Amino acid sequence: MEIRLLRADEIECRIGTISDKGLSLLLYKDARADMKILDETFGCLGWKRTHQSIDGNLYCTVEIWDSEKKEWISKQDVGTVSYTEKEKGQASDSFKRACVSVGIGRELYSAPFVWVSAQKCSIQRKGDKLICYDKFQVSDISYNKDREITGLSVLNCNSGEVVYSMFPKQVSQKNSNLNELHTELNRTGVMLDTVLARYGVNSIDEMTPELLTKAINSLKRTKTKSA
Repeated sequence: MEIRLLRADEIECRIGTISDKGLSLLLYKDARADMKILDETFGCLGWKRTHQSIDGNLYCTVEIWDSEKKEWISKQDVGTVSYTEKEKGQASDSFKRACVSVGIGRELYSAPFVWVSAQKCSIQRKGDKLICYDKFQVSDISYNKDREITGLSVLNCNSGEVVYSMFPKQVSQKNSNLNELHTELNRTGVMLDTVLARYGVNSIDEMTPELLTKAINSLKRTKTKSA
């Protein structure tokens, strides 16, 4: 029995890295989504979970009833420590990891690098740290036949603005823009680091289609290096 793919409203967003130029987002699922999909797929009586401590680490075993073999099929994984509620955090984390072993949410491993520029979120400095209290949510997602993410859009819940969008046509356009950018860099002799610094980004992956277009148009007005 195939486990369905996660819907957009079942995917959570968490801030990964943050700088004065923007922040990255990580996609994950929570235990409630796991339980819901287990119930849908195997029935509320068709699966069970147990926990056990091994060498001080909390493991979770998720068992699925195989009606053909007339036996329980088990998958196990270990949780990581939570800094807030140690035991509860490990229990939840080990359960979510065990559910990945069952097949729930594996598609998230194919997620693209999600970068939100500082202009599209509210980044604040608190002492020597940068923080952002904005909430983000996946507003749309698509997959290919291999269960890999091919399209994704993320919404800033505070502003209501779509702050990240990647779909097949956009990917094709960005790849085309990247090729054109490299052509212009080679023609003009301008270094990529110079372009990145000008537009306030750390890597070419952080450049939106709009920034790529601006950079290309600017380079086109620059003389060839041999001229």
